[in-house]
Amino acid sequence: MQEVVRFLNENSTGFLATAEEGKPKVRPFQFMLEDDGKLYFCTANTKDVFKQLKVNPFVEFSASTPQFAWIRLSGEVKFSNDLGIKEKILERSALVKSIYQTADNPVFEAFYIEHGTAVIADFSGQPPKVVEF
Repeated sequence: MQEVVRFLNENSTGFLATAEEGKPKVRPFQFMLEDDGKLYFCTANTKDVFKQLKVNPFVEFSASTPQFAWIRLSGEVKFSNDLGIKEKILERSALVKSIYQTADNPVFEAFYIEHGTAVIADFSGQPPKVVEF
């Protein structure tokens, strides 16, 4: 799991894929943090992505390095009302703090991927690394 977290911390901006009425929806997204083995992201409950995740909680997130190594996370989203996690996200991201201001903002939603798989791969010819989390 350490390699997954290191990769995500060094390459936190990627793309999150959801589904809406069976059609894929992909948008830029940012990994926020790891806490107790859970990989956290955040959004607003006013956005389409939140509504899509409520209907179909299965996602994939992918990010890459400038050297063309990549990670793909897949699993099921679980929302968290843990104010401590939201505080950690606000401390980590000035952008998120500028949007939501406080952890108790009723629009601010934190979520993590559960029953997940991380695949780290590149063009080296070596087999991908697979981590279940």
